[in-house]
Amino acid sequence: MKLLFPTLLLLSGLVFGQKAVPSDFKKIPEILDNTELLYPFIVPGKKYDYWSVLRNNPDPDKAIIYESQMPQYMTINDPAPEKGFFQKCLGEDCFSYLIACENSRSAYFSNEQQLRDFIGCVDNLPEAILIANTYGYTVDTTNKLAGSYKIEEKNISLYLSKTKNCPLTKESFLIKINRKTGRLEAKSNGIYVKSEDCGVQ
Repeated sequence: MKLLFPTLLLLSGLVFGQKAVPSDFKKIPEILDNTELLYPFIVPGKKYDYWSVLRNNPDPDKAIIYESQMPQYMTINDPAPEKGFFQKCLGEDCFSYLIACENSRSAYFSNEQQLRDFIGCVDNLPEAILIANTYGYTVDTTNKLAGSYKIEEKNISLYLSKTKNCPLTKESFLIKINRKTGRLEAKSNGIYVKSEDCGVQ
């Protein structure tokens, strides 16, 4: 009984420490929890002749994540940069980068800030999620506390997650992104998943 009471107290603290998701928020579609599926929805902040998102893979067919319509006269043979955004590891297939062409000149976008600059104004939900991803927030479609959104005229609001490993901890955040500037504000909404040890996922 002595052990049961602190455990119940801890669980109730986790549950009651969180604020509920307001009823005017909708569930984020499951397909939008995959970063690579967000790129086709980007409406760049300025007009480019062509742009593409690639991963650092020496095989050109495997490198392309997404590409816009390329003009027939255009060929791009630029090598991959040494680093990019969403860096997961060292070596091949470890990061993504963007290349855009304007007036026959190509430009790299190879870090999170440059990706945000490329997006510019936030036109839609996938762009908002992508911007949040650049700050380390992710969609967890299994829980409304980390997989909900609301689109308003000036802002897009999201409930997203930040995950820490060992022990696994998932924390809910209310994110507000200014649609005009892309500026992000975040407020913790409490931890909603916490494992006891590093082996539990």
